Amino acid sequence: MARNLWIGRPGFLREIAQAAKSWDRTADLNVTEFKSLEGNITTVATARTVRRLKLSWDALPPGDAQHLTRLARRVNEPGFQGGPQPPYGPLALLDPASVNLLDPYQAAAQSTRSSGTDHWFTVQGTVVISPSLAATVVADFQDAAGRLGWRHGVWTGWPVMPGMQVSWLLPPDWSAATATAQLDWKAVDGTYLASTSANDSGVTGTAPAGAAFVTPVGGPGATGLYGLAGACLTIGEPATAFALGDGCPAMSLTGYTDLPAAPLPYRNVSLDLVEVRGAQL
Repeated sequence: MARNLWIGRPGFLREIAQAAKSWDRTADLNVTEFKSLEGNITTVATARTVRRLKLSWDALPPGDAQHLTRLARRVNEPGFQGGPQPPYGPLALLDPASVNLLDPYQAAAQSTRSSGTDHWFTVQGTVVISPSLAATVVADFQDAAGRLGWRHGVWTGWPVMPGMQVSWLLPPDWSAATATAQLDWKAVDGTYLASTSANDSGVTGTAPAGAAFVTPVGGPGATGLYGLAGACLTIGEPATAFALGDGCPAMSLTGYTDLPAAPLPYRNVSLDLVEVRGAQL
C-alpha cells in the first residue's frame, strides 16, 4: 500500500497504482547568485526549501485520470457524506519514495521558533520546548505523565486512509523501558476517533474506519530534558531512527496536461505540484 502514490484532498485520497513514466521530486533550493566585476560570486538563499513534483503517466486508466482531472480543475469529489464538503484547499500527496513523513527540519529537531510550536505541541502535562546549545530542540518534561505531540504544518495531522498501516518511532534517546508511543486517529473534520499506543519506543497501528489524519504522540515516562531529533513516521514500512525527513507537505497543482491515449478512454496525464502553506481559490 505504501509503495504506490496516493493523492487527493485529505479524506479523499486515491491510490494511483500505475507507476509514473517520469517522476521528478527535486527540492527548490531558492539560491540566487551575484557575480562581482572581479568575478567573485556571492549567493543568497532562503532559510527553508520547498519541494516541487513533476509526474506524468502514459495510458492512465479512466478512473485515475478522472480523479486527477477533478483535482486539477478543483471539482469536488463525489460521494461525500455528512453535509457540504469543506472549502477546497491544498492537496495531500503520499510519496512512495518518502522514507520519513516528518518535515525535514522537524525530523532533525530544528525550529524557526524558540517555542517550537511550528513542529510540536503539549498534549498532556507540562512540557517546555527550547533550543539547546547544539542548535537542536529539546523538551523539558516536568512530570512523568507528560505527552508531546508532533504537529503537521498545515493540517490537524498527517493524511491517511482507513486500512493504512502507520509506524511511529520516538527519538532514539528515549528509553523504550519507560516511553509511550501513540498514534491519534482523527476524522476529516479533525474530530478525534481513537488511539493506538504501546509502552515502548515505537508503535504500529492500522487506520480505523473514518480516519483521515493521524497525529504522532509520545512521552518518555520520566522527567528531564529529552532531545527531539531522530523520530520517524512511515506508512506501510518500518520506521527507521534518524531517517531524513522527506515531509508530507500540502501541495498545490500549478500545471496539468490531459491527452487522449490509444486506446480510448485511456489518457496521458502530467501534473506539476509545489509545496505550500495554504491554497486559496
